[in-house]
Amino acid sequence: MAPTPEDDLSVWKRLAPGGMLLVGSGLAVALDASARRSSGAPLLRWAAEGTAGLVLVNAGLALYGEAMKRRGLHDAATRP
Repeated sequence: MAPTPEDDLSVWKRLAPGGMLLVGSGLAVALDASARRSSGAPLLRWAAEGTAGLVLVNAGLALYGEAMKRRGLHDAATRP
């Protein structure tokens, strides 16, 4: 069964803030890894942290993209 416009709006309300939080967190982690690299930290330390930051950014973008899709479906279904 296809989701209703109310379902799409509910999913959007949950995913959009979560996606934005993940993007922001991922950027903070990646920038911290960059600072560690600049200060001469061991390769494994800053590379692992930077990779984790990029994973968070990409997960956040995926969640936010799905949220925008669901909002578009809701808006299209409720357009007069």
